[in-house]
Amino acid sequence: MASQEGASTRRDGEAPTQTARISADLRRRIVAGEFPMGERLPSEAALGGQYGATRSVIRGALARLARLSLVEARPRDGWIVLDARRTQGFARMQSFAEWALAGGRMPGGRIASRETGAATAREAQRFGIRLGEPLERFVRVRTLDERPVMVERSTWAPWLAPVVAEFADDVVSTTQALADAGIVVAATNHRIEVSAASTDEAALLGVRRSSPLLQVSRTTVTADGRLVEIGVDRYRAGVIAFEIDAGAPTRSAI
Repeated sequence: MASQEGASTRRDGEAPTQTARISADLRRRIVAGEFPMGERLPSEAALGGQYGATRSVIRGALARLARLSLVEARPRDGWIVLDARRTQGFARMQSFAEWALAGGRMPGGRIASRETGAATAREAQRFGIRLGEPLERFVRVRTLDERPVMVERSTWAPWLAPVVAEFADDVVSTTQALADAGIVVAATNHRIEVSAASTDEAALLGVRRSSPLLQVSRTTVTADGRLVEIGVDRYRAGVIAFEIDAGAPTRSAI
């Protein structure tokens, strides 16, 4: 997925703070590869000397980068650079597989369970069908470089049942599988919040029960507005960060 540059919470006309300027410059240097992934950043004192700033300002700038999952503080090791390609912006939402491949990662997945279940009242209203009408659902574990990082739950529109039934259990991209069947997803709506890992999610992702997960609820439609899917994705902590620019959206390579 692509990321956005220049996200800011400042008001129009207000100069960025020293913390914000240093954070932005450090991010630029990380994305440019000056500080490779997995390497330790210079000490807070050394960065303070480079930028003519106090350690508290440097610590604040690094905390901003940590919230974007670009760095993390490790006891005795200092600040470690994480994967600069894991941020996604909202200028154009990409599928999980597109985002992973754009960042040089290898996406994968397997369908852990499938079912045909009766539509709930909410699903019936969203899909424009009768209450209790059968719907295809599955739970899929998504991987990056063979590491499980996300649990994906999908409920599919009834008109897609024959196509969904043909998805292989190890399908890498359902978006591409739909496109191969002549169904092009044109838009996706997302809602982002934090959720706790359930017992089955903890087992699938290899985390503790109730561990914090980043939950992305989504609906996808075709170009003519026909609803394709209602889904919920739950990511392990530290896998991905979403960024919003309050101004005009721009994108940079990840």
